[in-house]
Amino acid sequence: MMTLIVGTNRPDSNTRKVARHIEEIYAGLKVPLRVLDLAQLPPEIFSPASYAEKPKSFQPFADGVLHASGLHVVTPEYNGGIPGVLKYFIDMLKFPESFERRPVCFTGLAAGIWGALRPVEQLQAIFGYRNAYIYPERVFMPGIGKLLDDNGRLTDAELLGRLKKQAEGFTGFVEKIQGVKLRSA
Repeated sequence: MMTLIVGTNRPDSNTRKVARHIEEIYAGLKVPLRVLDLAQLPPEIFSPASYAEKPKSFQPFADGVLHASGLHVVTPEYNGGIPGVLKYFIDMLKFPESFERRPVCFTGLAAGIWGALRPVEQLQAIFGYRNAYIYPERVFMPGIGKLLDDNGRLTDAELLGRLKKQAEGFTGFVEKIQGVKLRSA
């Protein structure tokens, strides 16, 4: 099973809207997908005591990473970097097994012209440090506000095609590296 991480806790975020498209793409590929939306993190994980002992309510998030064949991270760009909540989430996960030899893929979006290039590169450094297998085909979405219609749907067929190509390629990457078959007939 793949896990899709929605990398912000901002309510009604553009990140969540893009993630919805990615969910649909994996469903079309018949790839089982678990979604970890950081907007759903339990409030008690933010207690300083969580560093010593994780609250039980965090376990589904930890398991969503530990039991994933591959991780697809969708991140916005906040102030030239990754959202603080995404970094905190990463910090709260078990070391080293959460990312060790786990395939990971990145989709970035931003209001600016670089489409989250900086946060994706920051995440590549973090996941590289944690010995993850980084899928090289990234998708960047600059000017995200102009790419979504009034219903929060992406309207650019070329961009949707790139997201589909990324998901197809990442699925094959995960199947090869992990020696698993993700796609159902």
